[in-house]
Amino acid sequence: MAQTFDVCIRGAGIVGRTLALLLARERLSVALVDSAGSRAPSHSDVRAYAMNVASRAILESVRSWPDPEHATAVLQMQVHGDQGGSVTFDANRQQAEAMAWIVDVPALERRLADATRFQPLVDVVREPVKAPLTVVCEGRASKSRAEFGVEFDVTPYGQTAIATRLRCERTHSQIARQWFTADGSILAFLPLEGEQGNSVAVVWSIPHEQVQQWLTCDDAAFVQKLQDVSESSLGALELIAPRASWPLQQAQARRWCGAMPGAAGESWALAGDAAHSVHPLAGQGLNIGIGDVSALARILSERQGWRSVGDAKLLRQYERERKSALLPMGATMDALQQLFARQESPLQALRNWGMRGFEMSGPLKEWVARQAMGLQQPNRR
Repeated sequence: MAQTFDVCIRGAGIVGRTLALLLARERLSVALVDSAGSRAPSHSDVRAYAMNVASRAILESVRSWPDPEHATAVLQMQVHGDQGGSVTFDANRQQAEAMAWIVDVPALERRLADATRFQPLVDVVREPVKAPLTVVCEGRASKSRAEFGVEFDVTPYGQTAIATRLRCERTHSQIARQWFTADGSILAFLPLEGEQGNSVAVVWSIPHEQVQQWLTCDDAAFVQKLQDVSESSLGALELIAPRASWPLQQAQARRWCGAMPGAAGESWALAGDAAHSVHPLAGQGLNIGIGDVSALARILSERQGWRSVGDAKLLRQYERERKSALLPMGATMDALQQLFARQESPLQALRNWGMRGFEMSGPLKEWVARQAMGLQQPNRR
């Protein structure tokens, strides 16, 4: 007799595996589709994510939070404008352990892979299987989303992110640093390797027309440019990883759930980058995706016993809740990107004046900080 599943998850990345573990904890049987097959995380993967308090709690609840050397606490965030404006966020002011944690992606993927491997209610499969609910966690280039006929509204930013890693002369002091420049580029240095680390993950968002220049130039010229933009804040820099790049966009699916085409009684839902993407300037993309799957797992766990996990009412509740949560963060990231992309002198002066005013704003600044930290989420469980 063929095995049956409650939920089929298409996509075995961080969001998909987190959802699988959350659903298994609720005693639901899960088929996790890993079409590429299990493979060890690459040592050349330069990605690192800023994970907030809420995301950490979720990953800890499914025993997948990385060891301290792979999850560096950010005690302070320093944001610098292009004409002297600056904003500083401090964990002590929020009476919090950290503003966020910079998590090494390969380490997190290994922990999630180990957790799903030893979860008996999660079966890793190579092809999608029938289930009352299919959740698509395939990323922003999702084939399933297109298969289901869902329109994905994309607003290109005219920017590309270049990511790499640097070793620095000085320790990072657990400070995340970010610089907005006059040409519209945004450079972020994210601390790695724990409290005494002196390496950083780099995310540099630059106009498309500059990408080839900085992807193909020699290491010395590339490092010197980063040295200049970062105002030598960490001393001499050394490139220790290859450069990767991807185009930046704001995007959102018009529908996040629906009936499975040609399959009576089956439904689908989108989560993570398959449903939305935002600018990385505040490092919230993965946090929003983790919030998606946490909300979906909670809604399914609270359903009446007679309702299927694919019940349309439940999925519409999930869609409404997560679209509402995404709206303020997506709008804020878009507005900041658009503001700093403008190069007119009056706007440059205005935005830096605004940064200085925001730095002195007291309750508003603290509210924004707590939102980004995930401390304002309702306690639903």
